[in-house]
Amino acid sequence: MSVMPWPQELRFRKGAGVLSLVFEDGFRGDIGYKRLREESPSAEVRGHGAGPRPPQPPVPGDISVTAADPVGRYAVRIHFSDGHSSGLYTWAYLRELAEGGPA
Repeated sequence: MSVMPWPQELRFRKGAGVLSLVFEDGFRGDIGYKRLREESPSAEVRGHGAGPRPPQPPVPGDISVTAADPVGRYAVRIHFSDGHSSGLYTWAYLRELAEGGPA
């Protein structure tokens, strides 16, 4: 079983509209705020169970992050300017998004 590297830094860069991440293994990546919001791991966005995703209103291109709260030692809750804040972004999920992998 491999151990997921821990993030050393999460920086919300408002001017660029991206979350920049640095992990302890040296990986660095950026995730745009719009993608973060579109790929929220919340049930509201993902749906419940294995069925198809529920339809979502379009995410505005100028979406911003208004706050972020740590959740234990494994995730962060991100609050967006459209009021959405129900998704918990684990370190592994943020890494996957930053690597450009499937959400």
